[in-house]
Amino acid sequence: MNKSITIGDYTINAASPAFIVAEISANHNQDYRRAVEILHAAKEAGADAVKLQTYTADTITLDCDSDCFQITQGTIWDGTTLYRLYQEAYTPWEWQPKLMEEAKKAGLVCFSSPFDFTAVDFMESIGMPAYKVASYEINDIPLLRKIARLHKPMILATGIAYPEDIGRALSVCREEGNEDVLLLKCVSSYPAPYEDIHLRNIPALAREYGCLTGISDHTMGGIVAAGAVALGARMVEKHLTLRRADGGPDAAFSMEPEEFAAMVRDIRLIEKSLGNEEYTLTAAQKIEHEGSRSLFVVADIAAGETLTPENIRSIRPGNGLHTMHYEAVLGKKARVDLKKGTPLQWELIT
Repeated sequence: MNKSITIGDYTINAASPAFIVAEISANHNQDYRRAVEILHAAKEAGADAVKLQTYTADTITLDCDSDCFQITQGTIWDGTTLYRLYQEAYTPWEWQPKLMEEAKKAGLVCFSSPFDFTAVDFMESIGMPAYKVASYEINDIPLLRKIARLHKPMILATGIAYPEDIGRALSVCREEGNEDVLLLKCVSSYPAPYEDIHLRNIPALAREYGCLTGISDHTMGGIVAAGAVALGARMVEKHLTLRRADGGPDAAFSMEPEEFAAMVRDIRLIEKSLGNEEYTLTAAQKIEHEGSRSLFVVADIAAGETLTPENIRSIRPGNGLHTMHYEAVLGKKARVDLKKGTPLQWELIT
């Protein structure tokens, strides 16, 4: 898989800043003006992109009340059906070209997750620059194949994927000649417990599959996202709403703008702090090294007097002989009178 991919004006690779995506999802609460407000809040908070979801209740599931369509898995959505949830949560398709234009004016990338063939065709018709495949669609091989054939960047969430699901999905992409793929570590719990995250999977996925990696994070707060970047995540996706108190299907695990902005600041500080693998001292550290311990005369010593632990010690600063010579100088004699506070040097002793 390619180690550098481009989405809009952003190049994502090992040397680039993390690509930070605000997921609008259902947080618009079926109000277009609110969707626009979230988009601008994302920009203000430091996001590079906003993401939508392109489906309707009819394209993602069936209007059916039988047991397997009931939500009863202990989620925040228990007590309804898949169809009714997606009726409430979907983003009207007619909004999406307008939101792309709003994003462009704001300096944001806008892309989406398709959930069936018609969504892919629609997204392609309006020129979306990348395709996010949601966790529950990673095993939809016909959908993956159709997206891969477009030869646009693909972002695959792995929230419910077994290793064989990931391998199969990547094989499909390769078969269609699309190697612009980024894998997102994801836990499909809402909100996700910290102990289930396993951030060490991020570099492991990169090694195992030869892909760029990132995180789609559903924990509360920004610490997991920042930690993911420290471990090599090249993309961070977090849900954004205006206020959790406003409600909506995804509000409970979404960030508010101030929290999102704090997360972005933390990520950028971590990136600034990461540096490189070569162990070297900075210019400031080299200066400070001069303050480290060395051997000094700590009591007046007359010429010919023996150096002992009582008159020679290792102290700060570093002007004298290195402390590794301590045993070697004990028992030697002073060539000249040595005053307390004199940095010890070889030419002063015999």
